[in-house]
Amino acid sequence: MLGIQSSSAPSASSAPTAPSSAGERFLTELLASADIRINGDRPWDLRIHNPAFFRRVMAQGTLGLGESYMDGWWDCDRLDIAFDKAMSAQLEMKLKFNWPLALDLAKARLFNRQTKALSKTVAEQHYNLGNDFYADMLDPFMQYTCAYWKRNGDAGKGASTLAEAQENKLDLVCRKLGLKPGMTVLELGCGWGGFARFAAERYGAHVTAYNISSEQVAYGRERTKGLPVDIRLQDYREAEGTYDRIVSIGMCEHVGYRNYRTFFKTLHDRLKDGGLALVHTIGGLKSVTSIEPWLGKYIFPHAMLPSVAQLSRAMEGLFVVEDWHNFGPDYDLTLMAWLENFERNWAKHRAAYG
Repeated sequence: MLGIQSSSAPSASSAPTAPSSAGERFLTELLASADIRINGDRPWDLRIHNPAFFRRVMAQGTLGLGESYMDGWWDCDRLDIAFDKAMSAQLEMKLKFNWPLALDLAKARLFNRQTKALSKTVAEQHYNLGNDFYADMLDPFMQYTCAYWKRNGDAGKGASTLAEAQENKLDLVCRKLGLKPGMTVLELGCGWGGFARFAAERYGAHVTAYNISSEQVAYGRERTKGLPVDIRLQDYREAEGTYDRIVSIGMCEHVGYRNYRTFFKTLHDRLKDGGLALVHTIGGLKSVTSIEPWLGKYIFPHAMLPSVAQLSRAMEGLFVVEDWHNFGPDYDLTLMAWLENFERNWAKHRAAYG
C-alpha cells in the first residue's frame, strides 16, 4: 500500500543545481546511478523543497526518506517508477550506516517480535482500521495481496480490472491446490474471508480459517453466512485438526524469521498425508531479520519479507516443493489500482483518517 500525500510546498525549479554539501553530493550521485535526478523534469525524478532533506536521509536512511516525504520536503510524480529504479539498483545497500536501522536490527536479533501477543499489533494498527475504508480501496473479494493480471505469454485472457485480476488469483490458487467439492481446507490468515468464500462458492470446499484481526473476522463471517466456512479469531499456531489442503495468502510476511519453522511445522502437522499446501507471500531478495524501518513504523509493524533461503530452510524435511510461481511484477499494477481506488474515495474517509 502506497502512502501518498499531496505537498503544498512550492515547486522547485526543474533546472538541477550544483550540490552544496557532501551529503547532497553523495545522494545526488547515488540516485543518478539509478537514473533518478534531483530536481529533474522526468516523472520519476525527485523535486526537493527543503535542503535539509539530504542531511535527514543521510542520518536516518529510508525512515528519513519516507518521513521527509510525509512532511512535504520532497515530491515525485511517479513514486512507483522511482522506487522500482532505486530497488533495482539496490540503493538501500549503498546508504551509509544510520542509527534507526541499527536499532531496529538489534531489536530483531534480541527479541521475537512476532509472538502471539506482539503479532496482534499489526491487526490493531493496520487491519482493524475499518472495513468500509478497505472496501473502497480493494476489490469485491477484498484481496489485500498481489493480483494476477496474466501478462503476455500466460494462458488465458489478461485482466483489465482489479476485480478480474484478483478473481484470476483466487482461481489460480484453487487450481494449484486441485480443489474438489467436499475437500477440507485450512486457511491461515484469511483476511476478510475472500478466498474462503470463493473456494466454498466456486469449488464446493469446506474452509476453516484462522485470523487475529477482529474487524476482518467479523466481516468475513458476515460475507460467508450460509456457506461451509468457519472463521476463527485465533492465532495460526492454535490451529487444530487435519485437512486435505492448506492455504496461506499474504500472512507469511507477518510470521517472522524466528517463527518460520513453527509456521511450516504447523502446516505439516495439520495436513493429511498426500495433501497439498500453498503459501503466497511477498519475497525478499536476501535474508533479513527485520522490515525496512519506514514500512515497519507506518504500515506493517513487526513484519518482514522472507527470502527463498529462509523458507527452504524452514521447510526442510517437512515438504517437497512441487511448484514455485513468481508474479511479483504484477504487484505494480495492483498497487496502482489500489491507489486509484484510494484517491477516488479518500474524501469519504478524510474526516476519520486524515
